[in-house]
Order: sequence, then structure tokens, then C-alpha cells
Amino acid sequence: MSKVQEQYEVFPYPERDPKDEKKRLVTGSPSHPLEIDHFVFGGKRDWSKPLRALVAGGGTGDALIQLAQVLSSVNRPYEITYIDLSSASRQIAEKRAGIRGLKNINFVTGSLLDVAEFGLFDYIDCCGVLHHLPEPQLGFDALAAALAPRGGLGFMVYAPYGRNGVYPLQEAFSQLLDGLSPENQLAQAKKIFRALPDGHPFKRNPHLDDYNQSDAGFFDLLLHSQDRPYTVRDITEALNHAGLGLVSFTQPALYDPSPLLPDGCLAPEDRTDAMEIAEKLRGTIKTHVGYATRIAQAPDALAKHSDPNQIPHMKGVNPQALAREVASKGQLRVVLGADKTILKIPKNAAPLLAQVDGRKSLGLIAKTVELDQFSFNAQWGPAAKALAGYGLLLYSRLLV
Repeated sequence: MSKVQEQYEVFPYPERDPKDEKKRLVTGSPSHPLEIDHFVFGGKRDWSKPLRALVAGGGTGDALIQLAQVLSSVNRPYEITYIDLSSASRQIAEKRAGIRGLKNINFVTGSLLDVAEFGLFDYIDCCGVLHHLPEPQLGFDALAAALAPRGGLGFMVYAPYGRNGVYPLQEAFSQLLDGLSPENQLAQAKKIFRALPDGHPFKRNPHLDDYNQSDAGFFDLLLHSQDRPYTVRDITEALNHAGLGLVSFTQPALYDPSPLLPDGCLAPEDRTDAMEIAEKLRGTIKTHVGYATRIAQAPDALAKHSDPNQIPHMKGVNPQALAREVASKGQLRVVLGADKTILKIPKNAAPLLAQVDGRKSLGLIAKTVELDQFSFNAQWGPAAKALAGYGLLLYSRLLV
């Protein structure tokens, strides 16, 4: 058994109690169906057709449960294959699915490198896994080979700058504690951690809190035996090597350096160069969460704000409350971990935002507020760009 597999047998991650499924649904990115539609299928997927999905390295089941529950709640057909090396993690995921009564899930204990034997998938989730492989590129390649021709990948990999302080501690703990059982490594590492000076880069990093949430979180963050971060350029090159193209990160505004630059200082025209600079200037991005398709499809996979047939949804914010805030202040306060951002949203967009219900198309909203399409686009465009930049606005036909 490898060290990585042993870790997740002893400390399944993230730590979850299946009984909690009776009182809450864990949601996030990637792999919410609204996001999948927006970033992979241009906001126009026909959800009456079954979604064949793979959750690769599914851990204790967050992505699996979110995807299956959201689709079940709106009566959309699906078939999901879950695969993970850890039998302990799989047992937790199975119990969570069982408590919710979720069906059409195939649970497999195994390696994501072997996913090709399960056929092709419309959508693949791989969250927090690729950066833990001995040879991550083999993982990218294996997942790409398992994608259906028009399919897409939702991924999360660690980023270096927002994890400042993590890697020196991982290296030190490895040197000191190698050979101990996972339980003993954890006990000793916690004692050492308490003795660290307050000025240690890790202790001064406000963007990391997993180590405070559970033993599994502490071990995964600071004692992991196999962990490499990816810069924007690293992830772009890894995807391209596998024949995939980056569609977008889920919060593309974070990868735009323009707001950080003074007048006369222009961001590079090359997309990857610009995102690379934004990542370095911000210094707070700890994970890269995004979607990819085959290279040829990537430029057209993202939903378009100007299409009157698109159906907008708000994710994580109430449209009516948002509309009131915009009408009153012309702005929205967004909190991202330890960072706070103020989005400027024109007040004249408030009546449009109030109409968003996940069923009305942009064209129908325009008619409802009695605007011609040109005038509507002029008011909708700036608001939509601002909200979509932080993953708050998505387009999908999930409810129609």
C-alpha cells in the first residue's frame, strides 16, 4: 500500500459524517450541474438526456453527492461512476448516497489511471487529486482519454502562492516523521506546529484553514507525502499535453490583472501570460478550479451573455436580494476567504436581475421589462460580466 493510500484509509478526506446528509447538502465547485452546463455545454445542454459522469478520486463523496442530489431533485437522468483508491473513503461516500436514496451510482475502488475501462463520459470530475499522483500528467492523459467527444472536465488543483508556508512544513515533517504510522505522524506534527513562531509564513497566511477543521484536514494539508502545486501556466500546459484546452476558471475575474494595474500599464494580450501575472500579483489563489474540454471545443464551450436564448441562474445569492442591493447601492460586496471585493453593478440592471428565476430566457426578461434587445444587452452586459466573473451568474437549461 502506498503512503498516499494509507493516509486516506486512516484519515478519509474531507472528514464527513454520513448522518449530516439528513440536514445539509455540501455544494461547491466544480461539478454543480449549473456550472457544468455554463462552462462545458455553452448553457444549452438538453438535460432530458442522461448525463454519464465520472467522479475520479471521489474521496468521501462531496462532488458525487452534489451532482447526484441536484440532478435527482429536478428529476434529471444520470449515471455516475465513482472511483477512489481508499476503501474507507468509498464506504463513507456510499453511506452518504444511501442515506439520501441516490441511485444509478457505480462505486469502484481503484485508480483513476484505469478509468478507460469504464467507457466514455460526458463529464468528469477530478477535484483535489491530480496534484497527489506520482506522475500527474498520466492522470490528465487518462481522464482526457475517457472523455466523450463533446465532454468536459471539471478540475481542482493546488496553486503555489496562496499556499505560502505549506511546503516548507511538509518537507520538515517528512524529514522528521518519516516511518511513523499516520496516527503518530499527526500527534507529533501537532506538537511541533504549536511550537512554531508566530512569524512563520504559514501562520501568517490567512487563506488556509483546513488544519483547524479536522485531523484529516491537518494531515492532508501539512503531512501529505505527495503534493505538488500548479501555476496557471503549469495547468494550461498539462491540459494541452493531454489534448485538452482550458475553457475558464470558475472565477475568471481573479485571473484578470487589469484591475490591479495603473493607467498606462497594460496586461499582456496572451491569455495565459495575463492570467499568470494576475496569479502572481494577487498572491492569494490557493487552488485553481476550472473546466476544460478538447482543445478544438474550448473557445466555444463557455456560455455567452449576449445570446437571448440563454437562461440565467444566480449561484449562492438570492436574485431579489441582489436586485435590491444593486438598486440601492450600485454595488455588491463579495467575500472570498480573507479577501473582500466590491463589484460595481449599474443600478439600471436591478430590474433585470430581479427577473432571474432559472426559467426565463434573456429574451423573455427583455420583453418583461419592456426593453428592446439592444437596450437590454447594454444594461445586462456589464452586470452579467461582473457577476459571472466571480461565479455568481451561470447559464443553464437545467430547469426547463
